[in-house]
Amino acid sequence: MDITVVVPLFNEEESLPELAAWIRKVMQENGFSYEVLFVDDGSQDASWKIVERLHEAEPCMKGIRFRRNYGKSAALQTGFEASCGDVVITMDADLQDSPDEIPALYRMIKEEGYDLVSGWKKKRYDPLSKTLPTKLFNWAVRRMSHIRLHDFNCGLKAYRGEVVKSIEVYGEMHRFIPVIAKWAGFGKIGEKVVQHRARKYGKTKFGMNRFVNGFLDLLSLSFVGRFSKKPMHFFGSLGLLLFILGFLSAIGLGVQKIYCLRHGIPAPLVTSSPYFYIFLVFMIMGLQLFLAGYLAELVGRNSPTRNTYLVAESLGTGKSGKSGI
Repeated sequence: MDITVVVPLFNEEESLPELAAWIRKVMQENGFSYEVLFVDDGSQDASWKIVERLHEAEPCMKGIRFRRNYGKSAALQTGFEASCGDVVITMDADLQDSPDEIPALYRMIKEEGYDLVSGWKKKRYDPLSKTLPTKLFNWAVRRMSHIRLHDFNCGLKAYRGEVVKSIEVYGEMHRFIPVIAKWAGFGKIGEKVVQHRARKYGKTKFGMNRFVNGFLDLLSLSFVGRFSKKPMHFFGSLGLLLFILGFLSAIGLGVQKIYCLRHGIPAPLVTSSPYFYIFLVFMIMGLQLFLAGYLAELVGRNSPTRNTYLVAESLGTGKSGKSGI
């Protein structure tokens, strides 16, 4: 199969028929073999009924429905697990991403050899209150990851099939998929200017809190990327530094006390000095951080964690019960 299109959705009943018809038209015009995976992230409207009708009319229109809302990352990960195409295209269900971009994205993967191609909505139809934080966020991710993309969070992306089977997207890490792919060893990451269309139906599902969450996730991803395999390198080093600093400083207080006694200089008790307790706290904190690194090392080696999403129904994908990473 040439292409799998993964479409995460949440309460998008109005746009789904139009989006499906548009994707079908593009695929038929270009002679692609394809499937479309609609991942319903716990919609409360008629979205799933529309997916059922689409699947009845065309088996290549497939669907997965969660029992509740888990978020976009869970929807993408589940779609990746179920995908069969040589190239996987992701796009949002709100018609702001144009299916007309699919052929060019496919050629960049198959002919130009990219592992991942991210869309860049160079001209956006968003208010300034949204575009300015987005620019700041993208700048911060570029500085952290050294990946030269302008729009990390663009929903329209293309992946080589091997990439989506090799990465794990969890929490709200869908914003950082290019970074995750790079850390997984897929370094040929490209960018394509794509059309950004004004929202036709409904309203955005994301508020201003996503920018705060995005920067917190960026810090988390940076830490995990550097120290997830060796947490002792972070906690152990910092703990050892604090312990040695406190220990040597406490010895310094003791040496000062001995010097005063030998030379007949009046000196207070070591324990009456506030510095003694500060240095003691340093030693305790250092020991705790060292132990935290040791325990994290044990947990990381022996207890890999998995997030599980309950799949209520599946159309044509063979997935049921639980999906997890």
